[in-house]
Amino acid sequence: MTERRTYSYLGPAGTFTEAALDQVPEARGHVWKPVHNVGEALADVLSGASDAAMIAIENSIDGGVSTTQDALANNPGLRIVGEYLVRVNFVLVAQPGAKLEDVRVVAAHPVAYAQCHSWLEEHLPEHAHVPAASNVASALGLLDGSLPADAAIAAPGIVQHQELEVLAEQIGDNDNAVTRFVLVSRTTAPGEPTGADKTSLIVELPDDRPGALLEMLEQFSTRGINLSLIESRPIGDELGRYRFVLDADGHIHDERMADALLGIRRFSPRVVFLGSYPRADRRIVQYPERYADEIFVEARDWLRGLIAGEPDED
Repeated sequence: MTERRTYSYLGPAGTFTEAALDQVPEARGHVWKPVHNVGEALADVLSGASDAAMIAIENSIDGGVSTTQDALANNPGLRIVGEYLVRVNFVLVAQPGAKLEDVRVVAAHPVAYAQCHSWLEEHLPEHAHVPAASNVASALGLLDGSLPADAAIAAPGIVQHQELEVLAEQIGDNDNAVTRFVLVSRTTAPGEPTGADKTSLIVELPDDRPGALLEMLEQFSTRGINLSLIESRPIGDELGRYRFVLDADGHIHDERMADALLGIRRFSPRVVFLGSYPRADRRIVQYPERYADEIFVEARDWLRGLIAGEPDED
């Protein structure tokens, strides 16, 4: 009999995070535990209360999710084991019988609010914003009176679970908006490379000096590795000190990636390896032939031969 596993996610039922978790085949039929925030989800994983947690890490409109990035930087012992994409759009909901012209205060998760900003400015230019813990929480807070709001921004699926009036549909500013989620477990060995992989890191600069950021980026560019995400976050100990959240195309088992990680480790006082995992889009990583694995292997063998005193070969 298969042992039941537990997966934490930003709840309650009906959130985009739950939709991301629904994309994980191995999670189906197991325990899904709703939590209130990213910190609680990762604490579940670290304590063993959950086997893994689904958390939002980036969206195509607002960039990286800073709370997630900071939590991953400050909680050692975690690994990203997969990523999942969820298309995002929103509805504006209210108590039954309400009308759009009556709305003065809108409850919304900050990320959702940012993605609907243009629509709100056009249709509710004098509104105020009340932050909510999640898209579902904004609607539930409206219903139970715990949030002082007249309407809420939520995922379209909320009306399948709650009795709400839909005041407006498709209120997102970008029809192509996508949120990227990652499944996080305790530290584990990376899976085998698929050819369509991504490696995530957090890297601190050694000091604040001209060229320090360039030197970090060169560790990847000189090995033919594309960076699909580069975001800075303050370390927090003093002004001018930053860490960088990086997504690099490729897998730690690739010779070029392994070589780049060695360079980064020599360069940076602190490197957090978040994991190598399959890309959500399954797009095969392309790179110039001069950075193929066998080129790195041949160069390493050549150096070993020189050290061993073997004769040069033309």
